[in-house]
Amino acid sequence: MELEVATPPALTEPATTAASRGRPAPVEATATNRPEVLAAVDIGTNSVHLVVARVRGLQGLEVLEREKEMVRLGSGGGDMKHLDEGAIDRGIAALARFREVADVHDAAVTAVATSAVREAENRRVFLRRASTEAGVDVDIISGVEEARLIHLGVLQAVPVFDQRLLLCDIGGGSTELLIGLKGETLTARSMKLGSNRLTQRFFGANKLQSGDVDSCRREVRAMLSSFSREARRHGYDVAVGSSGTIGAVCAMAVARREEAPPRTWNNFQLSRQDLAAVVKSVVKAPSVAARAKLPGLDPGRADIILAGALILEQVFEEFGIEEMTFSDYALREGVLLDAWQRRHGGSLHHLSTIRRSGVEHLAELMDEDREHSQHVATLALDLFDRTAELHGLGDDAREYLEAAALLCNVGLFLSHAGHHRHTYYVIRNSDLLTGFTDREIELIAVIARYHRKGLPRPAHPEFAALSKADQRLVRACAGLLRIAIGLDRTHGARVAGVEVEVDDGTLTVTALPRNGADIGLELFSAAERTDLLAEALELSVEVAGAE
Repeated sequence: MELEVATPPALTEPATTAASRGRPAPVEATATNRPEVLAAVDIGTNSVHLVVARVRGLQGLEVLEREKEMVRLGSGGGDMKHLDEGAIDRGIAALARFREVADVHDAAVTAVATSAVREAENRRVFLRRASTEAGVDVDIISGVEEARLIHLGVLQAVPVFDQRLLLCDIGGGSTELLIGLKGETLTARSMKLGSNRLTQRFFGANKLQSGDVDSCRREVRAMLSSFSREARRHGYDVAVGSSGTIGAVCAMAVARREEAPPRTWNNFQLSRQDLAAVVKSVVKAPSVAARAKLPGLDPGRADIILAGALILEQVFEEFGIEEMTFSDYALREGVLLDAWQRRHGGSLHHLSTIRRSGVEHLAELMDEDREHSQHVATLALDLFDRTAELHGLGDDAREYLEAAALLCNVGLFLSHAGHHRHTYYVIRNSDLLTGFTDREIELIAVIARYHRKGLPRPAHPEFAALSKADQRLVRACAGLLRIAIGLDRTHGARVAGVEVEVDDGTLTVTALPRNGADIGLELFSAAERTDLLAEALELSVEVAGAE
């Protein structure tokens, strides 16, 4: 059966009641929390979902439209490394229809893609067609970022804000696990355990084979064991589950008891005993056709429910869960709230709190001279602001530049030789940069990669893979970063700031010394690093000292 989703009543209750239930109290309406209609699209391994809602920030969501289409993007072979052409066609068609629904409400659309697109070698084909054919720009998000956004959505539906929660979301390609408290992520992990993925690996035959179930259980247990150590270290008070797989198990549990389904599944309690009974019934069904007839199960999930139920069973076992609370809200609701925050309270002229904490954590772990990096970031942003009319880039680019400046030396942790390339690798593969999309992490990593040595060239694979607009952004930001690094060549913060002037095709950057300091080496080093900015702005660039 399809789970109907209702707006939780708690979102509109009085502030005192909300607070007593353990959630942030609603706030008075201000210029930045007035309702705004936004749309979120979640492109998953099984289905593509749309939600259109009137967003009131901390006061929650008023859902106007919900749409779902099962497109099975992750149905291709090769452990989900390739999106089949038919699956791409189905996905693009769904996005085009969702775009029309959003347009009816004049809603800005934020679309995110998870493991199926994230892992596909031909993902750029899908992203390009989504933009050109459906008019939807899609951001690929990391597994840890997915967990953060799910957490954000769940907290609007389940009253557990003041409790330490263990969150589990089982998708088609991956399972996200998170320990959180009061909106903060204490630890999170994304694992390649999904109902589609494990179905292809263990249950590809129409008829269940001897030993398949035990093999699947062992695989899941082995992968969960590493995160269970983290979970035990932090501890948790309540377990919360989201996603279609867990919702389907809840529906089957109620059907087995021959009870009428609840009007809303939000906050439904799934016990260990209920789960065990559901798993037993699914395992006993010898084929997909037999599973399709199980009470409470949507026949469209019959082929993947066994793998999904086994993942949930092992999550209960590994983390000692006796009861799990189901949340109607998950990734797409979190995307809506995150989009609203970015539009109204976000990151203008500074990194947002969530993003900055991740950047600073990575820098703290791997940068031995953070004061130098911080001063370089200050100079780079000063240059960015003073040349804004020349490069024409927006606040998003400013944020990427700041993050790249703060992280440009993390590669030194591995080796000084070629550390710019090591920096790219560290940034690109870190799980700490929560709040950024896959594209944004790539841009930060590429900007940081070009903070020294050779200029960006089409022969460089990472640079060549960027769009023309993003290549231009990288050239300009990396060009500014190079000069800022030169202006702190002695690591002594001798340059307090800059002034700029354009005259007769030449941009002159004037360095202002701090308290009469000698900045001769800084001027020389910065002048040696002007070539990339000159190329990006199509101007001559000179560096001078204040007279």
